[in-house]
Amino acid sequence: MNDYIRPELLILVPVLIGIGTFVKHSAVDDRLIPLILGVVGIVLCTLWTFVGHLPTNASELFSAVFCSIAVGILTASAAVYGNQ
Repeated sequence: MNDYIRPELLILVPVLIGIGTFVKHSAVDDRLIPLILGVVGIVLCTLWTFVGHLPTNASELFSAVFCSIAVGILTASAAVYGNQ
C-alpha cells in the first residue's frame, strides 16, 4: 500500500474509519457512507497537499489535484473495505 499512498497520509485510514463509524450511528443512509468518506478523504488529502507545497504552474497544479483525488479515494477505499 505504501507504493500508492504516501506513508504520512496512511493516518487518514483510521481517521476515516472513525468518521465512518460516527456517520453510521447517525441518521445518514448506510449507502451514502462510502461517498461521504470519499469526499472527506479527497478534501483532507487536498489540504495536506496544498499546505505542504503550493503549485507554481499549471502542470504542478493539475498533478497536485490528481494526486489528491487519487489518494483520497484510495484512503477512503481502504477505510471502507478495511472495516468490512
